Amino acid sequence: MRQQAWQRFRSSGQARDGRRKVAPVAAAMAVGVIAMGVLVPPSAYAGGRPDGVRQSLSALVRSDDLPAGLASVRDRAGHTRTYTAGVGDAATGAKVPEDGQVRIGSNTKAFTAVVVLQLVGEGRIDLDAKIDDYLPGLVRGEEIDGRHITIRHLLQQTSGLPNYSDHLGEEIRYFAPRELVDIALRYKADFAPGKKWAYSNTNYVLAGLIVEKVTGRSLAQEMDRRIIKRIGLRHTYFPAPGDATIREPHPKGYYRDAPGAPLRDITEIDPSWGWAAGQLISTNSDLNRFYTALLAGRLLPPAQLAQMRTTVPAEATFGPGARYGLGLVSKPLPCADGRLYWGHGGSFPGYETRGGATDDGRAVNVAVTMQLADEAARERVDSVVNTALCR
Repeated sequence: MRQQAWQRFRSSGQARDGRRKVAPVAAAMAVGVIAMGVLVPPSAYAGGRPDGVRQSLSALVRSDDLPAGLASVRDRAGHTRTYTAGVGDAATGAKVPEDGQVRIGSNTKAFTAVVVLQLVGEGRIDLDAKIDDYLPGLVRGEEIDGRHITIRHLLQQTSGLPNYSDHLGEEIRYFAPRELVDIALRYKADFAPGKKWAYSNTNYVLAGLIVEKVTGRSLAQEMDRRIIKRIGLRHTYFPAPGDATIREPHPKGYYRDAPGAPLRDITEIDPSWGWAAGQLISTNSDLNRFYTALLAGRLLPPAQLAQMRTTVPAEATFGPGARYGLGLVSKPLPCADGRLYWGHGGSFPGYETRGGATDDGRAVNVAVTMQLADEAARERVDSVVNTALCR
């Protein structure tokens, strides 16, 4: 795999959604560091007169000193409006590409879960079967036994398996999926299967390996034919081995060592450490199309969609009122008592994405061009989502 030798990262523990953080002491990059002073006040909006979404996105970029923000809002009739704020390239001041591609991180889990549940609907996977029924002998460790962990446990994040991304070290290189599993298995189980809920990327790497074992094809191929092509996601793809780039127009992704420190361009990175848990690249509008198609029953039979929407509490990771289904998160809307939106959100070095869709066909996704380590900052991104869905 191609490796960007000038980029250095390390895992520093699981943040709110299992993100892998950039090393606090990053190596100097070939392109140099970018002073925040080159950024200009948020600009480059798409659409007509100012509205609440535009104003809240602009305020988010200003208040959190972010390079850029992007949003896409879809109404019940399927009409889409896109917004941008800030700059797409902090070195040149170039505009943010309208509906540009970003790394969508853990939104990938929803795609992986859909593929698994399609196979459940086809009778090729049983949600209550054990890992060993598909990957015999692979999952063994201290208080870990794949003969006792079900596919449902994996998708629901109730397996107790350690999170490999807590232990990756500082290397930026290709990681094979089984290598990621092996890293996790060096550590003791967090709890017995089904006894608690805890976010672990390991669950979804194993789910991806089961897809490959059952179908005889790569996870990327299955996602492409079962989801991406099926519902016309024209700007979504699973990067090929060795591809550290982002294909289409995109804002650059950045990292900052500390508040007020210079920005570092980390747009190009080998994404293989995320694999089935976080490797996809997409746009806000494609994510809106995906989540609305999912909720409308265009990707799963009713029985499997109902299973996906059967949730357990997940507030510790996703915030007040959040619940986790099978690769799908529900969150309450502050403007409507008892109403929810469904999505997942994602975090990847250089990018943070939040959003989802409602049962009545509305959808919004928001991306910013820096991974957010601060809980309050993530809540401010969520507030842009709420503004769009509540207006």
